[in-house]
Amino acid sequence: MNKAQQDRYARQIRLPQIGEKGQQAILDASALIVGAGGLGSPAAMYLAAAGIGKLVLSDFDIVETSNLQRQIIHRDASVGEDKVESARQTVQALNPDCAVDVIGYQLEGDELHQTIESVDIVLDCSDNYPTRFEVNRHCVETATPLVTGAAIRLEGQIMNYQPAADSACYQCLYSHAYGNEESCELEGVLGPVVGVIGTMQAVQTLLILAGQGEEMVNRLLLFDALAMQWQSVNLPKRPACPVCGNNPDHVGG
Repeated sequence: MNKAQQDRYARQIRLPQIGEKGQQAILDASALIVGAGGLGSPAAMYLAAAGIGKLVLSDFDIVETSNLQRQIIHRDASVGEDKVESARQTVQALNPDCAVDVIGYQLEGDELHQTIESVDIVLDCSDNYPTRFEVNRHCVETATPLVTGAAIRLEGQIMNYQPAADSACYQCLYSHAYGNEESCELEGVLGPVVGVIGTMQAVQTLLILAGQGEEMVNRLLLFDALAMQWQSVNLPKRPACPVCGNNPDHVGG
């Protein structure tokens, strides 16, 4: 770590839970963010500001006017641009030392597997169950830490998968049998709610990279913005989980 980096990240380095060793781990780390929307916006910005060495941003969508109410990485002038390119510009304006790779199409199958395998941690900031399930499965198969979040209306949730701790995975929480899922487009969402969850994803990511993730193992956090309350739910690893259980049913890779 050079003098400029020591000055820039001094407030983080001062924390005993981070220190120079933890900050160096953050500087050396790479993260894949799946989704450059409401969750991915604050997550990417805070990780870049914190000094993460490399971000890989994946999103196949373009910026629309309706996104601007909550997707704070984009600007009014970004409407019509690819989200990943708009996000790249914001990230590099925040911290030019953060390397940014962008994937402006649907990342899936073998390419998703290989991309996950190439990074140190994954943030699932997507907005649908099929993507969350697929990202989770590849993270389990590659033993890559995963921080996954979701938000709708005035509610949000966040959990993480830590292979080193043999923790529960996202599939332990939900079965493959999901029905008609709700969407922010139909149900609505308060902008700062996705900001809270995306920011918490960044917090958990930084702590895991700095070796401080023990307190978050097997916990599901639920946020109720209307009541202004957090709830922590114990989520033990499920032996019968089809992904991380005793008899996993992995497909592809």
